[in-house]
Amino acid sequence: MGRIKSKLVKRTAFTLLKEENAFTDKFDNNKELLKGLTDSKKVRNQIAGYIARKKKSEDKVNKTKI
Repeated sequence: MGRIKSKLVKRTAFTLLKEENAFTDKFDNNKELLKGLTDSKKVRNQIAGYIARKKKSEDKVNKTKI
């Protein structure tokens, strides 16, 4: 249905985005970066997807500003 993510996913993603600049808009790259941080495959995929979505929206906003 919707794309509503839990507070855990959002909070973790925003913390990681503030700390690291290595994340991209590619899901697979983000998933590899998150491998060592969590044991849960589901949570890792949710966070990687959320970060990819945020990066894509940031890129879209930056392109429209230019």
